Amino acid sequence: MQITDHTRYAAESKTMADIGIVLIEDHDLTRVGLQVSLQRQDGIHVIGEAANAEQGLKLLEATKPDIAVVDIGLPDMDGIELTRLLKQAQAESEEITKVLILTMHDSEESVLAAFAAGADSYCMKDINIDRLVEAIRTTYEGNSWIDPAIASIVLKQVRQSSVSASAESKTIVIDAVQPEYERLLENSPLTERELEILELIVQGCSNAGISEKLFISLGTVKTHVRNILNKLCADDRTQAAVLALRSGLIS
Repeated sequence: MQITDHTRYAAESKTMADIGIVLIEDHDLTRVGLQVSLQRQDGIHVIGEAANAEQGLKLLEATKPDIAVVDIGLPDMDGIELTRLLKQAQAESEEITKVLILTMHDSEESVLAAFAAGADSYCMKDINIDRLVEAIRTTYEGNSWIDPAIASIVLKQVRQSSVSASAESKTIVIDAVQPEYERLLENSPLTERELEILELIVQGCSNAGISEKLFISLGTVKTHVRNILNKLCADDRTQAAVLALRSGLIS
């Protein structure tokens, strides 16, 4: 890793309101293109860049950004393993860096492996910059942003009752809904509007996307999403989507 003069300047000039980003991508042109595009966005500041996982982990430890944008196909260690190591290191830390995975692969194995490793958001590499910025802001707000192409794989897998857990195959177990959740849903039923929004969450829509589809304000969407998460006792949108499918709320 090289913490260049540019990187030091970026870290020092970041304001409290900025979302601090570290880019971990081995293709130089892609990394530079992302850096230039993101630096042009209001409220986003690229703190540093790394070309492989080893450099990336050192950079993350040194700078503690808000979000790490990580390529899944790094040369020395894949982005999934990097995510797992980062999340392990942060298990007892108050400094939490969220991980947004970039991938060209939409295979079930790689998607579920990233899901299991603890990545917060998942984007295909052909995403345009506006959608990437939306994904970054959504992730920063504490929600998961899942590319529709990737969400369809995760949700398809949830519908298939269960998958075997294995460190070698990097898959995850998705159990049937637990009885206490059934009672929870009976005691705190969702409104018709909340069910409508939950279905859009399952489809991978962001808050902004839901706002556009339902012709309601972004603030109203956020209120509904917060109520949904509270009623489902879910930590984030991904958990809510999985629980919705497990419980049969959304089919």
